[in-house]
Amino acid sequence: MKTDISDATTAETDSSITSDTIFELLLEEQRRYALYYLSGNLGAVSLADLVERIADREGRSTRERIERITAEFHHNHLQKLIDADVLRYDADAGTVERRAAASALDPYLELAFVNDL
Repeated sequence: MKTDISDATTAETDSSITSDTIFELLLEEQRRYALYYLSGNLGAVSLADLVERIADREGRSTRERIERITAEFHHNHLQKLIDADVLRYDADAGTVERRAAASALDPYLELAFVNDL
């Protein structure tokens, strides 16, 4: 039996994000959750609030945990998300905002966080 895939599209045709970039962005749990959290918010969110949400998800939000996650997010995740054009960061305001290209990640994020819906 042959399946008709003539109407099927790939992530590469739907947006400027390649499949490799999608999988790279979604590889790390903190990036996945940040993208998922931002997908449910309109407009900019303070980076401090985002880090607190990540800390809450990982366990108790102690000061040390928040500081560790803040440093980790800045050094490991923020620039990668900016470079992929899925996130905008305003250093002066201390906010992050999801960009339109991030919508290509939504189907994968919904699968990753199906229990949170």
